[in-house]
Amino acid sequence: MMFYEGDILMKEYVTMMTDMIVLCFTLALSLAFWIISMAASAYSGTLQPVSPWRWLFSILVPLTITSRSLKRRSLDLSGALGAMLVGFVLTMANMSFLASLFAFFMTSSKLTRWKGEIKKRIDPEYKEGGQRNWVQVFCNGGVPTELALLYMIEVGPGEMPVDFGKQYSASWMCLSLLGALACSAGDTWASEVGPVLSKSRPRLITNWREVPVGTNGGVTPVGLVASLLGGLTVGMAYFVTQLLLVQDLHLAVPQWPIAVYGGMAGLLGSLLDSFLGANMQYSGYDESIGKVVSYESRTTKRICGKPILDNNAVNLFSSILIAILLPGVAWGFWPRG
Repeated sequence: MMFYEGDILMKEYVTMMTDMIVLCFTLALSLAFWIISMAASAYSGTLQPVSPWRWLFSILVPLTITSRSLKRRSLDLSGALGAMLVGFVLTMANMSFLASLFAFFMTSSKLTRWKGEIKKRIDPEYKEGGQRNWVQVFCNGGVPTELALLYMIEVGPGEMPVDFGKQYSASWMCLSLLGALACSAGDTWASEVGPVLSKSRPRLITNWREVPVGTNGGVTPVGLVASLLGGLTVGMAYFVTQLLLVQDLHLAVPQWPIAVYGGMAGLLGSLLDSFLGANMQYSGYDESIGKVVSYESRTTKRICGKPILDNNAVNLFSSILIAILLPGVAWGFWPRG
């Protein structure tokens, strides 16, 4: 009995110390960033100093969200550390970035837990609560983080309208970042909703033949609609934040195309993810467990793909391609002042 109580106390102590280390790490990182921005603003007119309130907000909001996600097992400890870093940079750069990130993360986490008992029967790698680690966090949030840093170097922290006529490069970065997050949201929504609600078997995107549920590269009409809605949700979060926080928005070009852009990024990102998955991820049916798996064995019959990339790498490449290519398409159709 004494040993059991001592074990519980030790676990609580380790948890408390871990939380303190995470908090100190975040404070040190954010404080260093603030000092650097203040010093750089004295020598450069492009990088503006960060206000104390924005700095504090950029710490507290990601810390609150990741702490809650850690308790709900949406993230493991490494994922929480990665998410705090991503959240801090995006919040510091632009509140619209934060809104898009929040919309992606919260909806994806809820959809991952939704109908978990059905997904357990389909996916042999399903985790209770969809617990994400640092690799998954950075595959989805690494590209937005780099773009947010470039955005701050270009125009400094703060909100601005997407207007190619007045801020060409910064507007490009905003749409690239939004496209990457909407791509991740679209793929997640399709993966979590399609297998549960679809009444028909998925079809392989490369040849349109029917494949078992869970096959990489398999698409359904329900999944495609879900990917469009996922991207649209992220785009709407960005758009609403623009309406609330951007000053003199009436002097800029209309911002409503941001929501449409998010929806298209979600749909196209999901299609691109499926195409890469069908060709560069191995999918086979393991007869010993009756499920689609991503490994080769004596009991596995190949369905499609080659063991070149895993799911995280496919997500990363999809978001990079959408972030690079889609803003150029949007530039051709974007309203002009």
